[in-house]
Amino acid sequence: MRALVSVSDKTGLVPFVKGLEALGWEIVATGGTKKLLDESGVKTIGISEVTGFPEICDGRVKTLHPKVHGGILGRRDIPEHMATLKENGITTIELVCVNLYPFRQTIAKEGVTMEDAIENIDIGGPSMLRSAAKNYKDVTVVCDPADYEKILHEIKEFGDTLEETRLKLSAKAYTHTAEYDMMIASYMRGKAGLNEKLFLEQEKAAAGENAAPIRNGGGSV
Repeated sequence: MRALVSVSDKTGLVPFVKGLEALGWEIVATGGTKKLLDESGVKTIGISEVTGFPEICDGRVKTLHPKVHGGILGRRDIPEHMATLKENGITTIELVCVNLYPFRQTIAKEGVTMEDAIENIDIGGPSMLRSAAKNYKDVTVVCDPADYEKILHEIKEFGDTLEETRLKLSAKAYTHTAEYDMMIASYMRGKAGLNEKLFLEQEKAAAGENAAPIRNGGGSV
């Protein structure tokens, strides 16, 4: 079992990852996350060891690679998917633990420049969250430290998280990325001098549910 860990908010991270390691999981990590885990005695695999390609453009490009997203998105119940991963030397990833660059906190600072704001727009993080959330039947997606304890408990108890939990975590991840994109869109529209646009209403779901505003995805599952 392999976990990919890449977080800005490192609250509770070390005990969580040590718990996974104690249960026999391999840990893949990026940048500052890897540095913290290595210093804390966790054995990690660097993302460049997985991709075979260095982190480039000051870290702007590091996880956008088939050996990352193939490992997340490959469906375990489709033999052709698994054969393709094997042919291309791709190892499956069963857990993705990601939280995003602190865009909200950055733009809230007095005197923040647009350049600073742009450098805190996360690209790889949302991509990994969305990939893992899409493949929730096979992958646990984690974007909130409040969920670490529950996830570890289920893995200890059942060998993996329960599918019901993975579905809830998937929905939470999509809410998280939607809110993140909404903040960025509002900021960029303001800088571009475009009219205010509120992202409140959604189309009715295919199941016929009533439209509802995007709400905060905080809190443990």
